[in-house]
Amino acid sequence: MAVIFSACTPGVENWQLSGRTMGTSYHITLVDVPDGIDRNALQKLIDSELQQVNQEMSTYINDSELMLLNRGPIGEPIPVSQPLADIVEMSLDIYRRSNGAFEVTVGPLVNLWGFGPKPEPEQIPADADIERLLKVVGSDALSVTRQPNTITRQRPVEIDLSAIAKGHGVDRVALLLERQGVRNYLVEIGGELRTLGVNPKGKAWRIGIESPDSFGQMVQQPIEVSGKAVATSGDYRNYYERDGIRYSHSIDPRTGRPLTHNLASVTVVAESCAEADGLATALNVLGAKEGLDLAERDNLAVFMLVKTDKGFEERFSSAFAPYLERSE
Repeated sequence: MAVIFSACTPGVENWQLSGRTMGTSYHITLVDVPDGIDRNALQKLIDSELQQVNQEMSTYINDSELMLLNRGPIGEPIPVSQPLADIVEMSLDIYRRSNGAFEVTVGPLVNLWGFGPKPEPEQIPADADIERLLKVVGSDALSVTRQPNTITRQRPVEIDLSAIAKGHGVDRVALLLERQGVRNYLVEIGGELRTLGVNPKGKAWRIGIESPDSFGQMVQQPIEVSGKAVATSGDYRNYYERDGIRYSHSIDPRTGRPLTHNLASVTVVAESCAEADGLATALNVLGAKEGLDLAERDNLAVFMLVKTDKGFEERFSSAFAPYLERSE
């Protein structure tokens, strides 16, 4: 989760827009808004764009494009929109780069552990049930083709894009704003964000990485980010306990079980918010060591907070170091 710092410069037309989408809220700050843009018309455009994203990728809308795909025939290429093909293709890329840590078909395992629409179970799942589902889930069952855009499911897997769709929604709104001539903005949906240009003070956007043990949005580390996207993933808010053992909502799709490592949160800075969103989830599953190894290999800007006996320890990749230097 990111905390946003901003203040206003007198005489400059700045707007704050907000609303609801994807089961959460969005907040948009526009700085030095170009003449000729109508505020209400722009708000309607943004809401319409986010409604379109939901209609393409939501698992809560029964007739969304994604849900129709999930109910489609097995082994046949299903025609899909370019945005859905793009995001599934990006998901498969992150799946491969992370050796299966990012998995858009993990839904049945999430539900089994009680982190889906059903309430948490009275008892933790049996090994046999976990093993049975592990044989079903897997992005290896998915393939995307282009011109025309199609997606094929070789097994009856169900795709859930909740770990990347918010980021994609941020990107869609950001690109919409740029088409309207907006050159200074911050777009945030549920804590995932993308920036361009300068903040209301005329400086680079300043983002605070939230401390995992804080419900009051205490900032662990401020960074300056312009022209980039930021996403954070962590297990510190959604979990339950059974017999003194804490079970995280983040399921490792490689084992079918909740994460047990000591990585509290991971923040990724990337060109697109969809990529930052998906990578943050993948790195959170991998844990601190594997995650940083991947970050160094792929030159990813990554900041981690790792739980220790003495509190939280900060770790970051080489590509993230310049953001820390600029914020000092």
